[in-house]
Amino acid sequence: MKLYVGNLSYDVSEDDIRQAFEAVGEVTEVNIIIDRMSNRSKGFGFVEMPNKDEATNAIETLNGTDLGGRALNVNEARPRVERDNRGGGGGGGGRRRY
Repeated sequence: MKLYVGNLSYDVSEDDIRQAFEAVGEVTEVNIIIDRMSNRSKGFGFVEMPNKDEATNAIETLNGTDLGGRALNVNEARPRVERDNRGGGGGGGGRRRY
């Protein structure tokens, strides 16, 4: 089961998250989402736990607990919604004034 973990401190590492979640059950993957421009954490990530009961327990146990000075927001991850390629740029539309 994939869990969303939000409100992460920028100082928290994937190992810190792994340790917190392994106290509740088996963890197969931890991934903090990084901003490509700044190369800093975006303040959220995902934890994969193979056992659904352990993952549900992790939500109940760890949601709201402190990690790195911030209260974690833990819940079941929702499937990613594919966004259409909106392209870029664009103008003001409307009529031109001369």
